[in-house]
Amino acid sequence: MFLVIIMISYKPFYETLFKKGLTEYYLIFKQGFSANTLHRIKKGEAISTKTLDALCYVLDCEVSDIIKFEKE
Repeated sequence: MFLVIIMISYKPFYETLFKKGLTEYYLIFKQGFSANTLHRIKKGEAISTKTLDALCYVLDCEVSDIIKFEKE
């Protein structure tokens, strides 16, 4: 049996939103992201690379501005 340890952090995502003066409301109601996607990010759950790509496009940023790898 394997122990699953989450090492991907979405902390940069929230920092990027703050720096750009954007909100989750904007992403849901103006850009069409699902509330479930943002809920998954908030809970530290996995999102698809397609979603990651769309976030990078909308936020005009790099992947590292949304996620980072944190090794324990």
